[in-house]
Amino acid sequence: MAALRLVLAEDEPIIRLDLKESLIEEGYEVVGEAGDGEKAIELVRALRPDVAILDIKMPGTDGLTAAKAIIEDRLAAVVVLTAFSQRELIEQARDAGALAYVVKPFHRNELVPAIELARARFRELVALSEQAESLEAQLATRKLVDRAKGVLMDSHGMSEADAFRFVQKTAMGTRSSMHEVAARVIEGGLVPE
Repeated sequence: MAALRLVLAEDEPIIRLDLKESLIEEGYEVVGEAGDGEKAIELVRALRPDVAILDIKMPGTDGLTAAKAIIEDRLAAVVVLTAFSQRELIEQARDAGALAYVVKPFHRNELVPAIELARARFRELVALSEQAESLEAQLATRKLVDRAKGVLMDSHGMSEADAFRFVQKTAMGTRSSMHEVAARVIEGGLVPE
């Protein structure tokens, strides 16, 4: 199995180097490093890592803002790394979309599970999001086909079953989707012969 690919964003070079060495020793591939959140977002967009590890407190764009941007675009799982463990900060990290939270000074026995858990949760979230999008598309097609059936029933005196068959057969015969055929019926560009 290929090593997980990571981007690190930590403004302290010594901590970033220590973190990088620890991750490489654990079998991860560090594909990019940044000292601020804006650069981290750029690297994640360009390199498409599996996980982005972000320090919360960085100059310019902070880790929470970067986490939100990365998660909104579904670019990578996010692990937040910080020296602070206040509940308010943990809640802000959660609300930004972080899937794991590690407090510095970190230990490998905390970091590895956080990375693996974040990656697994991210995959689940992406799968659920794709499923929801698919269901929304199916519902939109169903609504459009129902409208097209109504047009065919009202304008051409077809039964509901015949109207559906017309849309279905036309889609198969023209190698189009039922969505496309239904839209043409509604627009008046397609009528039964």
